Amino acid sequence: MLQYTTLDEAAAALGRNLTAAETLWFNYSAKKSDYYLYCHNILFLFLIFSVVPLPLVFTSLWRSGEFDKYKIQPKVKLSPSETFKCYKDVMFMFFFVVGPLQLVSYPSVKMIGIRTNLPLPSGWEVFLQLLVYFMVEDFTNYWIHRFLHGKWGYEKIHKVHHEYTAPIGFAAPYAHWAEVLILGIPSFLGPAMVPGHMITFWLWIALRQIEAIETHSGYDFPWTPTKYIPFYGGADYHDYHHYVGGQSQSNFASVFTYCDFIYGTDKGYRFQKKLLWKLKKGVENGADQNGGSYYVPTQDLKSD
Repeated sequence: MLQYTTLDEAAAALGRNLTAAETLWFNYSAKKSDYYLYCHNILFLFLIFSVVPLPLVFTSLWRSGEFDKYKIQPKVKLSPSETFKCYKDVMFMFFFVVGPLQLVSYPSVKMIGIRTNLPLPSGWEVFLQLLVYFMVEDFTNYWIHRFLHGKWGYEKIHKVHHEYTAPIGFAAPYAHWAEVLILGIPSFLGPAMVPGHMITFWLWIALRQIEAIETHSGYDFPWTPTKYIPFYGGADYHDYHHYVGGQSQSNFASVFTYCDFIYGTDKGYRFQKKLLWKLKKGVENGADQNGGSYYVPTQDLKSD
């Protein structure tokens, strides 16, 4: 709840007139408790999980040739009932794990210093804090993900998420309840290290979930804006991780690819991309229809 009762009082305390955004925030939040504002996360997550994947679902069910060429695993097709089952399972987890976790985690958010008062953060402040959140979450998630691909972690927990070898948007949060709890830790580490405004926190939670849905979309669209983000993994990168499946030791990154590159856990993916590039070049240069010239000796790939 804001410490000011009127706009004039807020302006006097700040020593300036409120911006349009600050006025909107004051009018909305002045009489609402911090706990009530924090619980908006539950509504945001529900809407994101339910609405953001829908264009991908319709695209997959429609199977238009215009979009089919961008599907990473075109031979895999889920029926409407299978797609709905995925959404139903995710919503079950949302209402019985994610939602309650949000409700009880408020004391930790208050303790780390997430604020709701004025002034609102500047655009640069929000950008830099979000960058820290993504970097911290990405690094921490990488190591947790690697642990979950060990024999015990995979068999007991992570194999649930890998039931979808060709992921879809709805399957982004599809996981064992223990994995949902464990991977909630990296999401809080960034805000704990660099606490910001509640609006920044909302934006962080929303962007991270939207990114996960895009990464699990199953489509590699050339016009995706995230392709212009340095070291961003994307759908094609993470789809390979699901495609390999099992106790895969490749492409653990959740957002960026630098950890996989540094620790050498993207070698299989890079090898495959190099092989596919050579095969594509062979087709463009008039490879035989019987596929004989598609063969690329392993030593040729290693020598590049």
